[in-house]
Amino acid sequence: MQEVFIKGMTYGWDGRRGDYRTDEAVQSLRRLKETGSEWIALSFYTYQETYCSTEIYFDYHHTMTDRDLIFAVEQAHELGLKVCLKPVVNSRDGIWRARIGFPDEAEDKWQAWFQSYRQFLNHYAELAEELDCDMFTVGCEMVATEGRVSNWQEVIREVRERYHGPIIYNANHGKEEGVSWFDLVDYIGTSAYYPVAKQPGESVEIMKKNWLPVKEKLLRLHEKFNKPIIFVEIGCRSAKGCAMMPWDFEHVDLPVDQDEQANFYQSVLEVFWDEPWFGGFFWWDWSTKLYPIEEAHLNRGFDIYGKKAEKIVKDYYLNK
Repeated sequence: MQEVFIKGMTYGWDGRRGDYRTDEAVQSLRRLKETGSEWIALSFYTYQETYCSTEIYFDYHHTMTDRDLIFAVEQAHELGLKVCLKPVVNSRDGIWRARIGFPDEAEDKWQAWFQSYRQFLNHYAELAEELDCDMFTVGCEMVATEGRVSNWQEVIREVRERYHGPIIYNANHGKEEGVSWFDLVDYIGTSAYYPVAKQPGESVEIMKKNWLPVKEKLLRLHEKFNKPIIFVEIGCRSAKGCAMMPWDFEHVDLPVDQDEQANFYQSVLEVFWDEPWFGGFFWWDWSTKLYPIEEAHLNRGFDIYGKKAEKIVKDYYLNK
């Protein structure tokens, strides 16, 4: 398989049914392209009722329809962007998807859940094939399920029957070694929300130093499976202290701090960019409806539009 280096961005996670098909979303995708991005992870989700439910359903008050996805993929391809289709399961009770699972002795529930998950995933694998998507994600941060090796073997076998492009699994930061079946996918993915600051306002140099043990660990993972490592999710909000908790989206009262976000971006790009085993980035994330650029200095979110971090990404994506 041809190796890739992904200059990417996650697009559309904030979207609900119909949002991809608005004029604002089309304009946003064009702005994304201007960053030098060559890929998008088209990331969307549906629900199961609780973390211990066995049925995944399509909530079309929220979940993107196939019509939405077809439109977004076609728009991206028209712009010359490659697409990684990334369907995700969330739990409506608000419990993180990494907790989805059952006790070991509840074998009937495990089998029922995986049957529902395969049905969910196979639908989108067929759609990815029809739309000529360039990559497909078979799971995202499903930590409590990852020890079910035979079940994941079946998931991946059925996906490959339907989709013939490269596939990736998106582990969670710090849990990558728990996935023993990375040999079954083409790329090793992770949500690389590693805390690389111990206090607000940390410098790029300190963050770079704190990335080094992460790099050493991921190099060992690459050597074990001989697969490139891709940061399927990575980012940091433009708020003070967020490099200490890059995954955070809840502390909305933190002061705006573009430098914190920019330093996080600069540090990880400097540490990983030239590593031959590293496969690239899908930054988290780029919204379908962007704020006015004159309000970028007020925004505390993950978006980088109009912020210092966008300039850093553009420099790497367009010039390196």
